[in-house]
Amino acid sequence: MTRSKSNIILTGMPGSGKSTIGVILAKLTGRDFIDTDIFIQTASGRTLQDIVDADGHMALRMIEEETLLGITCLRHVIATGGSAVYSRRAMHHLGSNGVIVFLDADIATLESRVKDFGRRGLAKRPDQSFADLFAERVPLYRKYADITVNSSGRTHEEVCVEIMGKLDSY
Repeated sequence: MTRSKSNIILTGMPGSGKSTIGVILAKLTGRDFIDTDIFIQTASGRTLQDIVDADGHMALRMIEEETLLGITCLRHVIATGGSAVYSRRAMHHLGSNGVIVFLDADIATLESRVKDFGRRGLAKRPDQSFADLFAERVPLYRKYADITVNSSGRTHEEVCVEIMGKLDSY
């Protein structure tokens, strides 16, 4: 598999810029774009928050894992949901056809970008704070990342330029 045929998989916390950076990166690299959160919502006819409210956070994680395992495309930029890293199988599947990029942002940046986490459809325990979720997920993002790019305090274009430079060196 050559890098030009591989996918670019964006992971990170809500607010790290996966969806917006994904669209820009797809344009810059001549790839199609998939936002798995939108794919899940379209396929289920419900928002992520509706799924969490009605069926619980583990149901959303299971739906996300099934969605990710079903991805068989090449030459796409794929923005995963924030909880994708809970599935070892899904992350290995994605990594087998692409480069996993962790968009690393500090918690203050994430909180400034996302105004209402209660409506975001986070796959987290009801008693879990955003800070607890951050502490739990960041080591998982780092574990699966082929490339890490800091997205705090930077424009989307700056982040894309860094990703593209790191992909060239990868």
